[in-house]
Amino acid sequence: MKISIILASYDSGHYHGGMGQGPDALISGGLVDALTLAGHDVVVTDIGRVGEEQEREIATGFAVCSAVSGEVRIAIDRGRFPIVLAGNCLTSAGAVAGEGADAIIWADQHGDLNTPETSVYGFLDGMALATVLGLCWKPMASAIPGFKAIDPASCVLVNARDLDPAETELLKTLPVIRTECPNWAMACGRLKAPDAKRVHLHLDLDVHDPEALQANRYTTPGGPEPKQLRQAVCGMAGLLPISGITISAYDPAFDAQAEVPPLVGELLTELLATMEKD
Repeated sequence: MKISIILASYDSGHYHGGMGQGPDALISGGLVDALTLAGHDVVVTDIGRVGEEQEREIATGFAVCSAVSGEVRIAIDRGRFPIVLAGNCLTSAGAVAGEGADAIIWADQHGDLNTPETSVYGFLDGMALATVLGLCWKPMASAIPGFKAIDPASCVLVNARDLDPAETELLKTLPVIRTECPNWAMACGRLKAPDAKRVHLHLDLDVHDPEALQANRYTTPGGPEPKQLRQAVCGMAGLLPISGITISAYDPAFDAQAEVPPLVGELLTELLATMEKD
């Protein structure tokens, strides 16, 4: 398969800070080598610095989304499958826009469904999925080239276990499909019902059980082990038309043994092999 890996090395508006160091760490940890050895043709593109010189979380975050949207569209136009390595979850809004995705699988220990009206901490990334679903930041999201909000009924939320009270209440009113990894087939069946044609796969690496794999400072007990997550996403990819992938929220400072990069390589290798069979 022809693959384009797109690096978006930002965390909360800061270039190469915190989780913004994750994309480079995944590359230096052998991701390209792993995919190449599996027979894939891989090119790497880095969006570099974007926006104004002064880093602002909100303005810079959406500028990153716009840059990613453009690179994803270029990749697709060149017949390449886009994989975005990002510091922040919000970056998936750019990938969704570039792909023209009409459905999304969101694997994350958090709901990312806060809005400016409900957020206690004002953390933009805690509003990432809400933005993708058109629930907040509408003017800024609409400025991302190609962005169209995804219907909440076309969203699968996987293993979200650390929810703020407002997110819990919101999910009672939304038709979002919630699932745990072992129940992936049921979730796929419900997602296929509205005929999803282009499904974006968003993987926040802190979805994992921190006892098995810690990707960043945000840890909540529970969640899948790496093998369980691989089985779930490969199962979904075998049934659904995956249009692109975002992998986010890896902070190498919390991975002293550098365990994450080879596991990401293994996950992507198995996932892409599953997609090639279809």
